[in-house]
Amino acid sequence: MNTTDFLGAPVLVPEHGKALARRILDQTMATIEVRHAMLERVRFNDSTLVVGDAQLDIPKPPRVIAFGKAANRMAAALDEILGGRIDSGVVVSPAEPAQKLTRFRCFQGGHPYPNSGSLTGAEAALEILAGLSDQDTVIYLISGGGSALFEKPLDPEITLADLIELNRVLVGCGLPIEQINIIRKHLSAVKGGRLARRAYPARQFTIYISDVPDDVPSMVASGPTMPDESTTAQCCDLVERHGLTPKLPVSVGRHFESRTIEETPKPGDPQFADSRYYCLLSNRDALAAAKTSAANLGIVAEIDTGSWDAYYRQLVDETLIRLAAARARYPGKTVCLIQGGEVISPVTGGGIGGRNQAFALYAAGRIAGSARTVLSAGTDGRDGNSPAGGAVADGTTIARGLELGLDAEKYLEGSDSYHFFHALGDTIETGYTDNNVRDVRLWFDFA
Repeated sequence: MNTTDFLGAPVLVPEHGKALARRILDQTMATIEVRHAMLERVRFNDSTLVVGDAQLDIPKPPRVIAFGKAANRMAAALDEILGGRIDSGVVVSPAEPAQKLTRFRCFQGGHPYPNSGSLTGAEAALEILAGLSDQDTVIYLISGGGSALFEKPLDPEITLADLIELNRVLVGCGLPIEQINIIRKHLSAVKGGRLARRAYPARQFTIYISDVPDDVPSMVASGPTMPDESTTAQCCDLVERHGLTPKLPVSVGRHFESRTIEETPKPGDPQFADSRYYCLLSNRDALAAAKTSAANLGIVAEIDTGSWDAYYRQLVDETLIRLAAARARYPGKTVCLIQGGEVISPVTGGGIGGRNQAFALYAAGRIAGSARTVLSAGTDGRDGNSPAGGAVADGTTIARGLELGLDAEKYLEGSDSYHFFHALGDTIETGYTDNNVRDVRLWFDFA
């Protein structure tokens, strides 16, 4: 039996479901490549920067601050677009840039926990934003991961070790990212609009890649350049309601105990009057690209409209019902449901893994023995504390694991999904992608 078509694409049969899923993910990532998006949507004519439908007059070379998982690629693309017409810049990213930019200082920040580069990078940004006038322009290039990669605590007594422990508690507590970032905003000197306040009265333009729900853009990297809709009351309530105070470092916890959390600048603050914002890429772009890729391979593809930012086991169970309904609508066809967002997967053990691999491993148990395949991966190339971006599973995954003596439920309980999938060769390991638009999950049911 021929297993590929004349282009080398896997045939639409269950045995090749994992290869199909990987192919669609690869094509999706190529479609949302950052440099391509920047060159397509950002232009510079004479002294005018055109971003989408917005225009910004730049009378003299701007200062550029780039941070997040896509910072290197965004900064390099903007430098190319502006023809090097940049006064000075700072880039903070999780990896060394492929090319050095002459007017930029580059720092390697930490993720998912801050490191010394996160702090020195934020300090460098604050330095070049000091003392600006209304004739100056600042362009921010912000992407997901910036909350850890770019940081300076409001309280100077909060040490780097304290910041690492704070983020360890937040990342593992099971809260959705927008709630985690409410807490981060109120403890930081560069989040929740405070970075933009530093640059006032300069003209400011933020180009961002979103890794949060579309209706909360101020949560990208904890909203350093946007006014903050959340309040100190919400921040304190989240910490208290989820019993986080005893888990926090003493230098952080005392602010919640004494209610000495400072409020962030709010919408309507005149310091944001000359600030503009443009979303370059979001999860929506990734899902649309995945749907197009699947359709081009002859698969009936739909973007699932359910609630994605949910407990991972709950979402798996609910999706299987919707997948069965899709199968009934398209008898005899290979069906694909496409999901985005970021599932909630509390850390319950000391293993290696992340929400995508936990999702795929639980799903593997629910589709065991069936003609179904599931892929779950982060578009940043990193899932939790593992070197993988996610994993792919099918109806044979659990049985193959048992042949190797692997108990899926024990690996889930130990938050060690990476080692389960790595043993089977089913992790997705691309390295950092220089992008981050949340996760992509692909569900297949073969006719």
